[in-house]
Amino acid sequence: MEQSVQTKRGDIPEEFTWDLRDLFASDEAWLRENEELKALPGRFAAFQGHLGDSAESLLSYFRLTDEANLRMSKLYLYASCKGDEDTGNGFYQDLRGKAVSTLVAVSSAAAFSDPEIMALSEDRLNLFYIAQPELERYRRNIYSIRRRAEHILSPAEEQLLAAAGELAAGPDNIGSVFRDADLKYPPAVDSQGNLHPLTNSSYGLMMENEDRSLRRSAFEKLYGRLEEFKNTIAATLDAQFKQLCFFARARRYSGTLAASLDQNEVPEQVYLSLLEAVHANLDKLHRYVSLRKKLLGLDELHMYDVGAPLVADQAEKISYEQAKETVLAALQVLGEDYTAILREGFDKRWIDVYENEGKRSGAYSSGSAQPHPYVLLNHKDNLDSVFTLAHEMGHALHSYYSSKNQPFNTSDYVIFVAEVASTCNEVLLMRYLLGRTEDKGRRAYLLNHFLEQFKGTLYRQAMFAEFELEMGRMAERGETLTADVLCPRYYELNKRYFGPDMVSDPQIALEWARIPHFFYDYYVFQYATGFAAAVAIANRILTEGERAVEDYKKFLSGGSSTDPISLLKIAGVDMSTPEPVNAALGLFSELLDEMEQLT
Repeated sequence: MEQSVQTKRGDIPEEFTWDLRDLFASDEAWLRENEELKALPGRFAAFQGHLGDSAESLLSYFRLTDEANLRMSKLYLYASCKGDEDTGNGFYQDLRGKAVSTLVAVSSAAAFSDPEIMALSEDRLNLFYIAQPELERYRRNIYSIRRRAEHILSPAEEQLLAAAGELAAGPDNIGSVFRDADLKYPPAVDSQGNLHPLTNSSYGLMMENEDRSLRRSAFEKLYGRLEEFKNTIAATLDAQFKQLCFFARARRYSGTLAASLDQNEVPEQVYLSLLEAVHANLDKLHRYVSLRKKLLGLDELHMYDVGAPLVADQAEKISYEQAKETVLAALQVLGEDYTAILREGFDKRWIDVYENEGKRSGAYSSGSAQPHPYVLLNHKDNLDSVFTLAHEMGHALHSYYSSKNQPFNTSDYVIFVAEVASTCNEVLLMRYLLGRTEDKGRRAYLLNHFLEQFKGTLYRQAMFAEFELEMGRMAERGETLTADVLCPRYYELNKRYFGPDMVSDPQIALEWARIPHFFYDYYVFQYATGFAAAVAIANRILTEGERAVEDYKKFLSGGSSTDPISLLKIAGVDMSTPEPVNAALGLFSELLDEMEQLT
């Protein structure tokens, strides 16, 4: 029997690792900066009780806020990236903890500001704008504070809530370390008896393997291991939702969903209408499941078959270098300025490319664009990894455009629009690949990949969003989230989504235990809404050309200069209506039609 060994961090060639020296030249430089930032709470405290004294005082406070946010974001980003290189490295986990402590200390010291800004009369504030025109730069920030008047507490209460921030981060931190550092899985076994190391990252790859024995083994080994720890994971999730309930009630929101969405000025109806639209179109997902069962020639389609290749002979090994060139070619439609930034990211080591022992699973873009974004990958030399590269660089360039075109205080876009640029890149990549082949086998392979995007990004994330909403409602009713409660509810939801042609294996009831996004505070629904918006934007770019590209770049450059619904309207998408979701699912149906004809 053969068993491969995970690569050590030190064995990865430097050109395939990110260069964090752009943030800090060394760990020692980071530690010096952390010490210097300990003076920030005192500098903020000096403004307490004085924000309404004059326009100059208020302006000085906002300038200090910009300085603090910029420096703290770089501090945390370095510690976070270093920690993600090897989640078992205690030194960098300690740096991350130090960074969080610094952030909490500064946040606590500045907690007086929202109530003081709320206390300013409109007349006095208007006089401030006249007396100090530079305050106009912060009008959006001031509005964002004052619009939430009923949810802002007294200075003492705000300080107490800010101080509780470190405790509130506990469930997510515990869950992350448990999943990525402590939780080890037994190797999966293929049909030849060979052993394959099973990790959170390699599991997804195994689910796409042609070897059904390997898929089933990986499925059973992973969920068998999670079964051993289901009560611990459930208790961590219960703590997560309890802290969400605490903050929602403290700020006088009707529930955890309202509290979460209000931070980004997203109406609750957007979330609920997504679920309604998906429910109305579940027949299309059931149709895809039926087609998959037919094409695989199976009497029973199991959950470990949902990622199996339908056109196996079309699968190809795609190196990272090939992936970069393909992404550059596909996104040429966005203009030379866009692809020039992409090349800079590739050439200047913004990206950490390959998996190594202890490295955080999955992929992400840092969000911060100072001095530039950083991207984590676990590249696997397959088509999925090409799409992941396009996706994460979509995030990165969104951050880049916003940072270069907005003042610092409005350069950070809100989460609701975060998945639009990334998914738009994926849609453009798929349309590029489909436009360059008439071969039936190749088209079927690509179409299935596109169908899988719909299944995984729109349907599956909507299912996660529905389960997350149910967990939130349970917590609000005072119910405890236990494994015995969560498992049957998740199992029934999975059956509803995948339909009668899918065997819902009992192990799938534990899938909630491996989803890190359930610690992200109602994040997952935005994958689905973002996908729908991206389909609409990509279609407009390909049909209208330069005008649509210009509008799209205005959206990318918008940061948080206005609310997210208005920003998307600039790009030609109105997410206040169900039309984008229905249109995206209409395209899914059309893709199914062609797939059925080709196969």
